[in-house]
Amino acid sequence: MDERSNPPAAAAGTITIGGTRTVNRLGFGGMRLTGEGVWGPPRDRDAVLAVLWRAVELGVNCIDTADSYGPEVSEELIAAALAPYPDDLVVATKGGFVRPGPGQWKPNGRPQHLRSACEGSLRRLRLERIPLYQLHTVDQAVPIEESVGALVELREEGKIDLIGLSNVDEAQLKRSQKLTEVASVQNRWNLADRAGEAVLERCEREGIAFIPWFPLAAGDLAKPGGAAAEVAEAHAATPAQVALAWLLARSPVVLPIPGTASVEHLEENVAAARLRLDAAELGRLSAA
Repeated sequence: MDERSNPPAAAAGTITIGGTRTVNRLGFGGMRLTGEGVWGPPRDRDAVLAVLWRAVELGVNCIDTADSYGPEVSEELIAAALAPYPDDLVVATKGGFVRPGPGQWKPNGRPQHLRSACEGSLRRLRLERIPLYQLHTVDQAVPIEESVGALVELREEGKIDLIGLSNVDEAQLKRSQKLTEVASVQNRWNLADRAGEAVLERCEREGIAFIPWFPLAAGDLAKPGGAAAEVAEAHAATPAQVALAWLLARSPVVLPIPGTASVEHLEENVAAARLRLDAAELGRLSAA
């Protein structure tokens, strides 16, 4: 099958983020492009660049990253591999964390920090305007209205296009919506962790793109005898592919962004867009 005319990532259909940016409904997450602990450069820079090139070849046209991945490393690699970007590629990034060291994440939602973070992302990504800029987390020391208000100002200045949120609950989403249209929500959600269901349901009702991070997790369901393992065996697939297929089938607003530093793993992930689970299989996975 010709990947150029029928790219695998397009098999799950498309979603229009914020009413303006239409992308294939299987994206790519840039966290794993860095070193261990999401810190420093990758062991093999050329291999990571190859993953990014291959992702675009496979039809991935939404790539998500953050200034804190590395920090700065993921954004720089994405630009090195793909800038100037294809016209249909949406590069999404985030600000709101600072990194004291490997494995350490400290929220900073102060407006001045978010402004500096956004301007740094613009430079590293070699963009004049960021298609989707997301508040990476809520800083409990800063009212979310102040953090989101800073993003609104950046949009008014032409530095970002669409505004998204990450790691928010339903109340925080509602408060943010009083200030601006929210184009996307990026929360942890997968077969093994469905605590954010209420936020997903609100996004579904309102047409907000829901971007689940850590999408491949299936927990005990992936172990021998588990629902994901048995469904995978029936399709000659992997439990991770089943986990992605379940996410894609759950709602048309879901936009998974599995990440990897391996071309082989990337191709396996993208192939999940073509995996079709029947109603009984979906019901079994949902009930597990």
